[in-house]
Amino acid sequence: MVYESMLLFGVIFVTGFLFSWLFGQRHALYLRHFMQGWLLFVLCSYFVWFWTHGGQTLAMKTWHVRLVAADGGPVGIGRALYRFLLCWLWILPGLALAWMFGARAWMLVLIPALNILLWALAVRLDPQRQFLHDRIAGTRLVRMEDESGKSVTA
Repeated sequence: MVYESMLLFGVIFVTGFLFSWLFGQRHALYLRHFMQGWLLFVLCSYFVWFWTHGGQTLAMKTWHVRLVAADGGPVGIGRALYRFLLCWLWILPGLALAWMFGARAWMLVLIPALNILLWALAVRLDPQRQFLHDRIAGTRLVRMEDESGKSVTA
């Protein structure tokens, strides 16, 4: 996720700059909600495009991981969109809880971090070691194999 985030920083930076330039945004609050919607659309487009065209984002290619449907076939647009939305469960519940409890200082970091930790640990409950969002969306991550048929390790 860290490597994917570094790559996405460039995508978000460029598209955010284009939005600001096209709409004459002079400060952060001007058209803030439209900018957030635009950036969410860009993120969604990035992931859905790569997942439906080869099953790999740029970071997934580096780590030799591919997203496939539960039956091993390619992922369609609907399933990719559904997975993208479910992936937000890594962080949104923690942020919502922090907001509901009026968290301040370190609690603003701790509550979402606990959400991420619990979501990651949920993989231990699955017999195939798949993330909960993959199980719900009907997708799975698989390791790529090299020409000799051996699993490539990252």
